This record gives sequence, C-alpha cells and structure tokens, in this order.
Amino acid sequence: MSELEIDLDDLERRMDGAIAALRTEFASLRTGRASGSILDTVMVSAYGSTMPLNQCGTVNVPEPRMITVNVWDKGLVGAVEKAIRNSGLGINPVMDGTTLRLPIPELNEERRTALSKVAGQYAEHARVAIRNVRRDGMDQVKKAKGDGMGEDDQKFWNDEIQTLTDKAIASVDKALEAKQEEIMQV
Repeated sequence: MSELEIDLDDLERRMDGAIAALRTEFASLRTGRASGSILDTVMVSAYGSTMPLNQCGTVNVPEPRMITVNVWDKGLVGAVEKAIRNSGLGINPVMDGTTLRLPIPELNEERRTALSKVAGQYAEHARVAIRNVRRDGMDQVKKAKGDGMGEDDQKFWNDEIQTLTDKAIASVDKALEAKQEEIMQV
C-alpha cells in the first residue's frame, strides 16, 4: 500500500464540516442581540407544506434589539406569526400590516449562563465528531500497516492526522470562547 492512500484532504474536509456545523448551531443561539440567523430554524406551514421562514418573507435587522420580517404574501402573515410564536425562541411578534416586528428582550444572568452551557454542549459534540474523524484516519493507517506500510511512514501519518485534529479542536475552542463571551456580554 502506498502513502497516497491516506487521504488527509478528506479527513480535513470532514473536520471542517464539523466546525461549520458548530458555527451554524452557534448562530441559532440567541444572545440578546438581534440577528436574522436565529430565525433560520423557523418553519412555516404555507401552501400545504412547510418551508423555511426566509422563503416566505424578507428578514431584516434595523436595530440592535429588533428584527423585522416583511411577509411577501398577505395570506401568510398569520402563519408566519404562529410559526415564530411556536418556535420556542421566546419572541412575541407584533403585526404591522404585512410586517412583523420582533423585539428581542434582554437576557437575564440565569438565561445567559444556561445559553453558555448549551454552547459548551454544542462545542463538545463538534469535538467528538472531530475525534471520530481522527479515529477513522488512524484506522486507515493501521490497515495500511497491515498491508505493508513501514513504521516510519505509519508514525508520519499518525503525526499528520494528530496535527489536523489539534488544529480543528483549537478552532472549536476558539469559536466557543468567542460565543460564550458574546453571550455573557451585557
């Protein structure tokens, strides 16, 4: 077996995917500041099916504590309002014609601490995913050793995989630290 059969690019791509998923989860955490991305998970029942809210209207952030949703179809305003109320985000929309105004309330200290713990859980899930990718890479190296790879090559590939893993986990830790700082900011 040749050295080329250990695909570092694939391992790195998979680790980057775990980091991207973490950033998406972080974007959906409410921090007391208005961000249109907190509505990304809201699904609206419209036209006989469910669709993401951003396909029913335009999401804007005109002020630091306000999100507006301009619904394109008058008939969907009620469905969009209901979807936002039932989303579990703790936001109560105010209707103004075809525009929904979503005031973002301030977070109390207890809620900030709870959100910080949730962010930590998301980061741990990302770390586990990265470690699973590392394990897959190490298994490839073990299989290659069984197929005749030398010990020097095996050590080289193990070190390369560990370096990738360390870099990815450092990125997760940095993202978590930034998110927790953002959450705890008053």
